[in-house]
Amino acid sequence: MLPNVESSPTGGYMEQNHFLMLVCEDSRIIQSVFQVVLVSFLVLGSVRWILDELKSNESCIFKLYGFKQKQAVFVTKEDQLDDSCNVFEGQWVWDNVSYPLYTEKSCPYLVKQTTCQRNGRSDSYYQNWRWQPSSCDLPRFDALKLLDVLRNKRVMFIGDSVQRSTFESMICMVQSVIPDKKKSFHRIPPMKIFRAEEYNVSIEYYWAPFIVESISDHATNHTVHKRLVNLDAIEKHSKSWEGVDVLVFESYVWWMHQPKINATFGDTSEVREYNVTTAYRMALETWAKWFETKINPAKQRVFFTSMSPTHLWSWEWNPESDGTCYDELYPIDKQSYWGTGSNQEIMKIVGNVLSKIGENVTFLNITQLSEYRKDGHTTVYGERRGKLLTKEQRADPKNYGDCIHWCLPGVPDTWNEILYAYLLRGHQNSF
Repeated sequence: MLPNVESSPTGGYMEQNHFLMLVCEDSRIIQSVFQVVLVSFLVLGSVRWILDELKSNESCIFKLYGFKQKQAVFVTKEDQLDDSCNVFEGQWVWDNVSYPLYTEKSCPYLVKQTTCQRNGRSDSYYQNWRWQPSSCDLPRFDALKLLDVLRNKRVMFIGDSVQRSTFESMICMVQSVIPDKKKSFHRIPPMKIFRAEEYNVSIEYYWAPFIVESISDHATNHTVHKRLVNLDAIEKHSKSWEGVDVLVFESYVWWMHQPKINATFGDTSEVREYNVTTAYRMALETWAKWFETKINPAKQRVFFTSMSPTHLWSWEWNPESDGTCYDELYPIDKQSYWGTGSNQEIMKIVGNVLSKIGENVTFLNITQLSEYRKDGHTTVYGERRGKLLTKEQRADPKNYGDCIHWCLPGVPDTWNEILYAYLLRGHQNSF
């Protein structure tokens, strides 16, 4: 509505003209603001379209400019363990839909020691059990997510033949998503090295059954009846560990050959007989000193895996029986079962030493959950001193059955699923 101009024609005209100028100026401002808003929407829309295109498996941007596209992989909140979740307490549940995560035939990297089906085991039940924590769910293993998390990194498993099986389990779990020409496997004693070329990821194994140095450190010729360990010597091994992004340590079975072990401390010419638990503590303290001086927690992640249990005597879970783990088809269905094959004093030593290091090392306590799995060992379907058992030896499982090592696929896959969950925890997606 225009102002009243009857009282003063001249003044009214000037006021009217001024008002119209103000209206036009406001219109120009509104038009400018509208243009800015419109341009902003167009820019934001274009950026979002480009980002969506880059994430797409059929991106026309990559096709137009000839770039080789990598599949976008993102770690979601559901993939990451809650701090309150204890993945080591739970139960084994039957799952023949999701498991096994791979097969013997699909993985060319398995050694004869672990290929139980190929070696004559008739049942495959041991492959179909899934570990279900009581208070949460383990994230479903995704090889592409793991490779993305480990991009440009080295992972090294360090320990004995049980740890070697864990290494083989891990590469079997990831290798199927990698094209044949983009992966490689090399033996460089005392190491084995698997590489995923496109991700620049290296998954490695290092033979060190005692972690510290010993006369059993040869990569293949290490069957030593009378063992000798250098309790304060670690440098020959550790120079291969320095700078590795993810280190996973394990050492137990080789210590348990006899109640006492020959060892040196300081003067290598002075050999003494130590109680195994005393020697183990001294060796682990040597490792802890190396850790504190050489590991950079800002750049490296370190895990220590607890003992892998043995199931040598069936009377422990089946009273009055006189067998071994041979021909066992199901997990032990007892709450908190703990056999004599797992040394509780060793567990306490590991806990005490790691607690002094603090949060910079993650303890993977796989012992209790593995205690239930009397059915998962290689028994007579593995190797003995590098050779498959003869027909006569297989007929004598009490003397020749192996209740220490595990069939693959099998129990070590679960250990790696737990390791996978910890590697995803706290990971930040990058574009």
